[in-house]
Amino acid sequence: MSIIAPSILSANFATLAEEIKDVERAGADWIHIDVMDGHFVPTLTFGPLVIGAVRSATKLTFDVHLMIERPELHIASYVAAGADRITVHAEACVHLHRVIHQIKEAGLPAGVALNPATPLNVLEHVLDDLDMILIMTVNPGFGGQQFIPQSVQKLRQLCTLLEARGLSDMLIQVDGGINATTAPLVTEAGANVLVAGNAVFSERDRAAAIAALR
Repeated sequence: MSIIAPSILSANFATLAEEIKDVERAGADWIHIDVMDGHFVPTLTFGPLVIGAVRSATKLTFDVHLMIERPELHIASYVAAGADRITVHAEACVHLHRVIHQIKEAGLPAGVALNPATPLNVLEHVLDDLDMILIMTVNPGFGGQQFIPQSVQKLRQLCTLLEARGLSDMLIQVDGGINATTAPLVTEAGANVLVAGNAVFSERDRAAAIAALR
């Protein structure tokens, strides 16, 4: 069964702690936190201070997705703020192997995200070091975008690659345009961690929204 990770990018920031508690009661497995710096992506969201402020609202996994330049300079701050998992973008890391091991040496599982136009082969020499791969199913930077259909084939190709390397138990996350219509497409293609923002937080009945994603 898929892990459901509502993205607080779509939550009401004025009552963020309560929003997190609400989706936990509704059946969320993780809380996905999209950190954007206004440089790697156009949008500026939140940083360690906000994460630390809401950490006590839940015991759910804080799945921190760093959409920032030079993430190696900030990983320690997110670990201290309460991140349970950290994912960085391959496109943002000059020394990707080093950054992955920086995360792992801090005691956290390490993930790498790929933008829609980034080929899978950039992961060839770090696959054995990863705990999760995030396939962006929209171009990062904004919530509420339309799912990119070509992502399904990319997921299938990733699963083939992982199976060939004996890594078929790898977590495969998708982020962008995930809802009750697209969730079956990506899970059939191999995704097992679904990030959903508007599909959860825009609904009055969030338990039903999460159930629909499953």
